[in-house]
Amino acid sequence: MDISIIIVSWNVKDRLRANLSALLYSQGVSFEIILIDNASTDSTAEMIRKEFSEIRFIANSKNLGFAKASNQGIKQAQGRYVLLLNPDMKVFPDTLLKTVAWLDEHTHAAIAGIKLQDEAGINLPQVRRFPTLKDQAAIALKLPHLWPGVMKSYLRADFDYMKAARVDSIRGAFFVIRRSTIEQLGLLDERYFLWFEEVDYCRQAKQKGLEVWYTSAARAVDYVGQSFNKVKRSTKQGYIRRSMIAYFQKWAGFWPAIVLRACWFIGSIIMLVADILKLKSRTRT
Repeated sequence: MDISIIIVSWNVKDRLRANLSALLYSQGVSFEIILIDNASTDSTAEMIRKEFSEIRFIANSKNLGFAKASNQGIKQAQGRYVLLLNPDMKVFPDTLLKTVAWLDEHTHAAIAGIKLQDEAGINLPQVRRFPTLKDQAAIALKLPHLWPGVMKSYLRADFDYMKAARVDSIRGAFFVIRRSTIEQLGLLDERYFLWFEEVDYCRQAKQKGLEVWYTSAARAVDYVGQSFNKVKRSTKQGYIRRSMIAYFQKWAGFWPAIVLRACWFIGSIIMLVADILKLKSRTRT
């Protein structure tokens, strides 16, 4: 089998339906779809059993997070390549074919991502440098809201998305892993409930001398964060904070993690003050 597609879903039934329907029109490759649903409450399980009985389906009784649920699928995957695909995506009939063909030709690529676009066909930036204490502290302190330029280096603002290039990391929305890479690195690190798991995996790959690549040879539509948008802000911030601190605890040690905890605390006070000022401004008007 050429490629195993692993999708972790949570309360995005309609987008998921469209995603699966598009995948089934894929041409030129042999593939399997493994769907893991993290205890959705929007009748996702009923929809899958009724409309997509041909796919392999795992219905979790609680939300296990992205890394742990993805690992459930990776353990069952049979393909030469494993694709971690967000539920709110849309592939084209030739997306998988072009992705597999590129990887077959570029055997040095252990992990790869493709061109992601919005509904209007505009490219979505996804290539990142590995996080540093400086840029992640800026995020925790909410500084990009005032000085967007502080993130310019981290976000690779000058990256050319028309060319293939070796990169530090790519987003986990369309994240292809070579079978030999999984055999060497193992599963995703389950200390991350959500966020940073793909960055961590790319970091592990670099540590082992493996290469992460971006290619424009294939494309997909990314509707960006449809599940995440259903979560209240404080919960989102909690996921990001815990994963960021866990990442730095693992890769940089105790003191950088302590610094980030302090930055998040200060950032939460800044956001609280900002919310109070907004509320006062509304009541005046």
